[in-house]
Amino acid sequence: MIATEGSHRVTPAELFFDLVFVYAITQVTALMAADPTPLRLVGAMVVLALLWWCWCCFAWLGNVVRADTGAMFAVLVAVMAVVLVVSLTVPEVYDDAPGGLSAPLVFVLCYGAVRILHLVSYWIASPGDEALHVTLRRTALLSVAPPFVLLLVGSSLTGIAQVLVWLGAVLIDYGGIYITGASGWRVASPGHFAERHGLIVIIALGESIVAIGVGVSGLPISTPILAGAVAGLLVVAGLWRLYFRQITETAEHRLSTLQGNDRTRLARDVYTFLHLPLVAGIVLTALGMKKVLHQVADSEHYDLSEPLHGVEAWALTGGVGVFLLAAAAILLRTSGRKPVALVVGGLGCLGAGALVALIPALLALLLLATAVTGLVVLHSRKTGTAEADAA
Repeated sequence: MIATEGSHRVTPAELFFDLVFVYAITQVTALMAADPTPLRLVGAMVVLALLWWCWCCFAWLGNVVRADTGAMFAVLVAVMAVVLVVSLTVPEVYDDAPGGLSAPLVFVLCYGAVRILHLVSYWIASPGDEALHVTLRRTALLSVAPPFVLLLVGSSLTGIAQVLVWLGAVLIDYGGIYITGASGWRVASPGHFAERHGLIVIIALGESIVAIGVGVSGLPISTPILAGAVAGLLVVAGLWRLYFRQITETAEHRLSTLQGNDRTRLARDVYTFLHLPLVAGIVLTALGMKKVLHQVADSEHYDLSEPLHGVEAWALTGGVGVFLLAAAAILLRTSGRKPVALVVGGLGCLGAGALVALIPALLALLLLATAVTGLVVLHSRKTGTAEADAA
């Protein structure tokens, strides 16, 4: 395995690795759409958190070891195969179909295999780094073994019991990483690290566009469909603009100014922890947009005046709210600025689900597109004013 340098950038091998996560994120949206209840929403977010951990493990490893070398690329392909199997089990992970293998058990065993491959690869890649080896042992004992046991237990349960046990496993997993601290881990190339996470955000945004198309699949095109599709694209474009023009540049710049454990802690907080709600917010919004487009397109079963209902009504705006609050937290952690517009907008979107359930679904999407566009413009002006005053 070949170590990276400070100028290292994302390799084609890593882009290839991300392909399985395109499918995985699509499966999470489908998991929620199949049974849009609060319990299933929580369960889907648990699955997303586990998949996110699988991706993050190798984003960190790829930052210190080139992913396009023979040994490392072989590991990536092996992990891709395992994650593909995980993705195939997602639709049955809370409702195992009769016959065949147990989907929850296969999901858990494959997840455990990914975590083990990550730890072993890190160990082999740094044979003389005793500080890292100590951290790897602590990670295995605190953040891998206990959650894996809970996941195994949960795989034999059903309903709310399974979701709660798996949620507990996720909390212990993430908490264990926080407790192990920054010693031993390192970020060799801030540019590579920021670019890797930007690419996974692009994947999530792309999945939300796919969700628009899936919502109208097999149904005749109409003017309301075109209006809804354009409105959905404007929502996605607004989130893209906010992240790539106002969030990631600030985060990458701050990461590049730090060294040692300070850089590692910032990378952990901003990218490993706070990028998860960013992606989760996009996935939730995709669920809402998919349902809006389906209702608009299926004129035989839905009237244009019919609103969204239940979880899907909240997800449409609530997902944007989660994204905005995560973006605000990233800016606060990286620059110390208090992005009031993002916080207010995020809280407003979280609470707007009640309004969405009262107005036509297409109108709700049009209003959301307008609100996101306006918020991005407002935040851009405030940011520009603040930078001008600082200069």
